[in-house]
Amino acid sequence: MPTVRAAVIPAPGLPAEVREYPEPELEQDSALLDVELSEVCGTDVHLRAGRLAGVPYPLIPGHVTTGRIEKIRGTLRDVHGRALREGDRVTFLDVHRTCNACWYCLVAKATTRCPSRKVYGITYGAADGLAGGWAEKLYLKPGTRVIPLDGVDARAFMAGGCALPTTIHAVERAGIVLGDTVLVLGTGPVGLSAVALARMSGALRVLAIGAPALRVEAARAMGADDVLDLERATPEERHAWVLERTEGRGADVTIEAAGTPEAAVQAMRFTRDAGRVVIVGQYTDHGEVPFNPHADLNRKHLDVRGSWGSDYSHFHRAVRIMADAERARPWTRLALESYGLAAANQALDDVAQGKVIKALIDPRADTNGEAE
Repeated sequence: MPTVRAAVIPAPGLPAEVREYPEPELEQDSALLDVELSEVCGTDVHLRAGRLAGVPYPLIPGHVTTGRIEKIRGTLRDVHGRALREGDRVTFLDVHRTCNACWYCLVAKATTRCPSRKVYGITYGAADGLAGGWAEKLYLKPGTRVIPLDGVDARAFMAGGCALPTTIHAVERAGIVLGDTVLVLGTGPVGLSAVALARMSGALRVLAIGAPALRVEAARAMGADDVLDLERATPEERHAWVLERTEGRGADVTIEAAGTPEAAVQAMRFTRDAGRVVIVGQYTDHGEVPFNPHADLNRKHLDVRGSWGSDYSHFHRAVRIMADAERARPWTRLALESYGLAAANQALDDVAQGKVIKALIDPRADTNGEAE
């Protein structure tokens, strides 16, 4: 029986290792994807550290992935009803099994909170099959929303990666209007996409605060009008920097993509009275932080919203954006680093330490069977 190599996180706190799994037999209306590239993001760093609850280790990470369909059993159709074919280059919505029948799906219209929701590379473990992209092949389970990458190079699409649909959701929640000044806290992949999407949504001025220097410069390349290296400024100095650039009022809209608890409070403090704040960076629990409900929130008459994950609409729009050469241009300026399966731990370390803008796993980049 043919086998498939995959990088696996065996348990919380343990390094990734390369293992072999049997190639799966396909169910009706499923497919086998020959993986080209899969993303290494901050979520994967948290998965190795064991910071997410309910993860079914051992785990094959990689929730946003591109590849070519190697085998199809039955029929696979896109959102337009067109049949997909073997050999097509595709990506897929990493969220699976959203029920479209529960209270959250039907009444709240918040499918990202559906209790049946499963995610490739995060809440599907190795026991569920080849359900993560850090592998030579990935099993596209029945019901997976597969999206053709017509005319889109795999590497070009992965420059947006999982950050792009996540950020589309956050920008949608922010309600940016023409002429707004938008402040982005954090210059990781989500923050960088927020800079470009804020500009695309009509912001007149985009400010960003982040670190390290490599990502600060990337924010400029993505279209930020002014960028502050947070490592060179105290919170008070950062606040003053924002006020100096907003006529003393603060930003009209602030998007928090930093991931540290204090950034959520700073987002409220750096926003003008009656402004809008979106918190998208708090994907893992890093603890509590004090804030003053009177001074930081109520007296300021702020509209503060959380933004969790993404749904099909955000993923679909991300593909459309990256298929448009003009709109995709900011992401072409991002440096991408590729790693083989055996270098998965190095990729995770580089992402955690901010040494790279975007890290990708290329399962064909190495041939040995041990992770570094």
